[in-house]
Amino acid sequence: MSIRHRVFALTGAASIVLAPALAAQSPVVTPKGDPSVRADSIYRLASTPEANPDLQSLVLLDDGIVRLEPDGRATSTYRQIIQALTEDAVENMQEQSISWVPGRQQIRINWLRVVRPDGTVISAEPAQVQDSDVPAELRDPVYSDRRVRRMSLAGVAIGTIVDFSFTIIDTKPYPPNDHYATWSVSMGSPVKRSRLILDVPTNLAPTIVETNLNFKRSESVAKGRRVYTWAAADVPRVKPEQYAADSNDVYMHLAYALPRTWADVGRWYGAASKDRYTLGETARARIAEAVRGAASREDSLRLLHKLVAQDIRYVSVSLGNGGYVPRLPEEVVTTGFGDCKDKATLFVAALRSWGIRAHPVILRTATVDRRLPSLLQFNHAIAAIETADGYRYTDLTAAFTPWGELPYGPQGEFALVVRDDDRVDEVTIPREPVESNRSWVHIAGALDTAGVFSGWYEQGASGIEQGRLRDALSAPLDSTRRDEVTRGLATSIYPTMTGDSLAVFVGKDLQATPRIALRVRGGRAATKAGPSIILSLPLGNMESMAAHADQLETEPRRFTINAEAVAGPTLRETVIRMTLPAGWKAQLPAGVRATSPFGEFHAIYEQNGRELVITRRTVGARGVYAPSRLPELTAWLRAMAKEDTRFIAISTN
Repeated sequence: MSIRHRVFALTGAASIVLAPALAAQSPVVTPKGDPSVRADSIYRLASTPEANPDLQSLVLLDDGIVRLEPDGRATSTYRQIIQALTEDAVENMQEQSISWVPGRQQIRINWLRVVRPDGTVISAEPAQVQDSDVPAELRDPVYSDRRVRRMSLAGVAIGTIVDFSFTIIDTKPYPPNDHYATWSVSMGSPVKRSRLILDVPTNLAPTIVETNLNFKRSESVAKGRRVYTWAAADVPRVKPEQYAADSNDVYMHLAYALPRTWADVGRWYGAASKDRYTLGETARARIAEAVRGAASREDSLRLLHKLVAQDIRYVSVSLGNGGYVPRLPEEVVTTGFGDCKDKATLFVAALRSWGIRAHPVILRTATVDRRLPSLLQFNHAIAAIETADGYRYTDLTAAFTPWGELPYGPQGEFALVVRDDDRVDEVTIPREPVESNRSWVHIAGALDTAGVFSGWYEQGASGIEQGRLRDALSAPLDSTRRDEVTRGLATSIYPTMTGDSLAVFVGKDLQATPRIALRVRGGRAATKAGPSIILSLPLGNMESMAAHADQLETEPRRFTINAEAVAGPTLRETVIRMTLPAGWKAQLPAGVRATSPFGEFHAIYEQNGRELVITRRTVGARGVYAPSRLPELTAWLRAMAKEDTRFIAISTN
């Protein structure tokens, strides 16, 4: 277990015994303690592993006290008291860490101790403390001035309690006059006592959004400040459910922000980045070279997209103001790397230099709560070109998404188009139809009288399905890799099969159709069985869907169902065309046609003359459905499970 302070996603909440003298003001917590909490009373809430066989840990107290000012300055004190119930929990709780941004924040560890349920102190402070930089990953590196304090504890064992309190002081909020935070009342473990206190001046009315709370907050006013308190006891554990939608009436949480509008957010970003859209000499020369030979405006856009999306490496540098302010295009081109906002800014700057109306777009690649305007809700930037009927969007970090398309992340999300005329447009990024996100496998050939199959294999993809295929073939194949790919694809059909004449595309060539093809031969597909031959199908089957349906029904459904999570927003198709010897007749299975709000599934078996055709097609769906619709989902899964064909008998008479 590790407590981590995050700028806009705080993981906790708490409810306690409040001292009467402090009822009208937030408690001041120091390293000497919290005057509003009786630790011995909290420790007595501890339990035993035997009483909680399905839990790793038990949250005895989850507490937050936030003193917020109108300019975004805040002092936030968090405390968690957690009991270890398993060895895994012991291992996790032995190491604690928090992170902060020096120069903008200060941290203070109030205490970190290990105790027994009777209050006996096992260790009063960490055995080891170290401050260090947050390491940058090598694949998609993020360079940040955030620091992390790591603390190792001694004496943690099953049944013991870790009591941890720390304070984060936002001295120079960034962006200024902005604050956004979330607080989860429900957790993956039961929470014995839960409390959040928000202390603000009486002339400040924060925007507060409460979701699914089964208790009311209290408010008090004293000495020019208003205190909101959310307190709960014995909060039950929320067990995760498969295909759960974000919109549900189960998970108790709340969020708050300083009062702002989305126009305020967009205008701040526009002002902070307004001097970043001028190209330097090096950038102009590099762009001119990249689009040389373009035959049309669309060609120029495509070649510019390739330069920014592929030739400029993705590296995030969030140092100083770099978390929200893009670097200059000249610096991005000269260094050869940039993050999402750097790439979007370079692309927009280039288009504006050509006289094309283009703008940065800020968003989050997940659901944004539109009721709480804050730049802190956003984590991504793309670009938009004005068109006669709206905007045309492009994500310059998606190196394997062709120009004119978008990866999955931004689609359907709320975003701000930050225009250069001081306007801010609130938009929803369009979603592509499910059918455009297609992956397919086609196998065609002939079966000889000995039961050996030879023919051709083809595989391809489009829309959001093409990314993995393009990534796998991002570089030309050498002879060794060509042999590996050929062998792997051939034996995936039948183990004895060999392949040759492999035709592939280069994944980074975004004009190339994502398609792989090879000739296959020698696959032992069928065996004699008296006057018949038994054909083995290289498809697998869907019979496991029945067990999956049973698993979904083991407990009553509480969460709404996200249909898109069931089969994905995709169309997947496999077609096998097999020419049989003259006079052979297949005993065709009935096939399956299953349709529901959660998707469609078709398994079709046909024989047209000598050609045996087997088609399997799954199409996903979109929508959020009530828990009461679970029987429709499980009925669909069981209908799919009827596609359990492994073999087809073929009469050879």
